[in-house]
Amino acid sequence: MAYQALYRKYRPATFSDVVGQDHITQTLKNELDSGKVVHAYLFTGTRGTGKTTCAKILSKAVNCLSPVNGDPCGECEICRMIAQDEATDIVEMDAASNNGVDDIRELREQVNFSPAACKYRVYIIDEVHMLSGAAFNALLKTLEEPPEHVVFILATTEVHKLPATILSRCQRFDFRRIDSGEIVSRLKYVAQNENLTLTDDAATLIASAADGGMRDALSILDLCASHNSEITEDTVANVCSMAGNEYLIKMADLIKNQQTENALLLIDQLHNSSVDMLRLLSELTSHFRDLMIVKLVKGEKKPIVCSSSKLRALEQQAQNFDIREIMAILTVLQSTSAAMQSGNRRCEMEMCIIRLCNPKIRQDLDSLERRIAILESNPTVVKLNEQPQNYNAKSVAQNDDDDDEVPLPQENEQPAPLDDEDTMSLDNAEPLPATSDVTPVTQWSEIVAVLRQTCPLIAGVLQDSSAYIEGDRLLIDTDNSQFKELVNSKNSVYRDSIRKAAQSILGKVYKLGPYHKKDVKTDTTDPLQDLAQKLKQLENN
Repeated sequence: MAYQALYRKYRPATFSDVVGQDHITQTLKNELDSGKVVHAYLFTGTRGTGKTTCAKILSKAVNCLSPVNGDPCGECEICRMIAQDEATDIVEMDAASNNGVDDIRELREQVNFSPAACKYRVYIIDEVHMLSGAAFNALLKTLEEPPEHVVFILATTEVHKLPATILSRCQRFDFRRIDSGEIVSRLKYVAQNENLTLTDDAATLIASAADGGMRDALSILDLCASHNSEITEDTVANVCSMAGNEYLIKMADLIKNQQTENALLLIDQLHNSSVDMLRLLSELTSHFRDLMIVKLVKGEKKPIVCSSSKLRALEQQAQNFDIREIMAILTVLQSTSAAMQSGNRRCEMEMCIIRLCNPKIRQDLDSLERRIAILESNPTVVKLNEQPQNYNAKSVAQNDDDDDEVPLPQENEQPAPLDDEDTMSLDNAEPLPATSDVTPVTQWSEIVAVLRQTCPLIAGVLQDSSAYIEGDRLLIDTDNSQFKELVNSKNSVYRDSIRKAAQSILGKVYKLGPYHKKDVKTDTTDPLQDLAQKLKQLENN
């Protein structure tokens, strides 16, 4: 007898045997037990969560001669025929390969025939979202008013692709990802029946790799059993070409310490050990995601599937990372995942590691990407350091805010305050002294580019300006006198525009403030004249 895969051998035969979907199986059992059979069901959820299994059980339950509390008995002639795939009244159709309108037209002709042996003709259409638009239209009428002897069961992993007209005619059931604890329990049950030795850490690692899918978990267990009957965590890592916890911890430490050379050598070692680079990227992403969860979730129960030893290692390593570092690393890893789908996986992984180990490179690239995004979003944006052609800031300001203008402050006069938080005295400033504590804003040109889209008037006035950061304040240095008029007016739209533009580039809301030049006292008194004055006073005395 040919070998039967574990996921097929241990496929549930009744609703009571289905793991992790009690909210669905109990509802179906109650409906069938009360004699309520719906003409169209829709099963949706991620792969390996029991959609097809429940569809097969349902096809038996509606036709079973001796149902037990909504479950098929499994003993009657009909149940045995369906279990052995001998029932011609149960039709399974794969929409991925039979997605044309002609396939659905053929199905519409068949539904008119009465069942040969069963009470209902059941049509199970898997991956129904793959049907073409014309096929959906052809199915719609039959789905709306099918013959009394027909039951449709539609299954899909991408329910959002189904037309609303199809969704409205089905009773929908959403299958959840199966809890890792339930997967571990099922794996141990299967391993015991198959005379396999499965450690707790190995079962947990399999559950983590399966990502909520029971079929994937049993397939991994089957693969491990072919390798060795004693299945440990190392067995699972080797069979699935995983990097393993040790390598992930080491790689994260190298990234933290910016050891680019050693990190690249580790990538080479893993590549030579046949570790798939896409899987390594996925595992590294999961590792930093776990660090993020450990960093933020302080309770004992954390949404992480891992062994107790790995959890302790994560908690220890998380102490060395700032949450902002973790978020920045995850952003780079996510972007690399998309690039790796079409590029050279090893090269993309190495480039990713170089960026992670060198924050300066990462920031420069991020800055360049932001600039490109700004230009692409508005092709009419002019060059950053050029004044727009025929642009007259003064005339625009006068037309825009005639009623709200405040006279320019005279020399030695302090301008009126902007608001409760910000006061600006925009006197002309000299270049920053070398000893100043303020930091130049290198992305100021990007902020001005954003202002070109949100507030062109203030952007034009800010040409050839500069800015600095001092604590939580953004200090602006400009020689354009129009700027004083605009930001000191009663209309706060200009100030708000600057704050929002700065936040979009710098990632933080700053208070606005002026850039003050250092006061330099100069002594213009002639020393000889001063001495002569003192002598004259002595003579008079």
